Amino acid sequence: MHRSLLSAVAVVALFAGSVQAQTLVASSNVIIRAVDRTFDFTSDTTTSIRDSKIVLAARDDAASFVASHGAIRGAQLEAALGTIRSRVPEAQGASDLVLAEAILAL
Repeated sequence: MHRSLLSAVAVVALFAGSVQAQTLVASSNVIIRAVDRTFDFTSDTTTSIRDSKIVLAARDDAASFVASHGAIRGAQLEAALGTIRSRVPEAQGASDLVLAEAILAL
């Protein structure tokens, strides 16, 4: 009885972890698509964030930030996050991790 209960708890925990991971991936994809659409729009109307020297210079910092799960925060990444949030309204509610992933996807 004790072993089957332990197995059931393990299965539920694995399922919950999988659902959370899928939710995070789905949320990240939505934000990245919204930011990408905004990047495409701004390239026609204003200076594109995709071409922003501040954002492009932050790629290495963004990679370190993503790889360290947010533990490493570089000055160039901080500047890029501020630039993105000021120019892209959809990005204001996005987490730093999602925006760092978006920078890497450019």
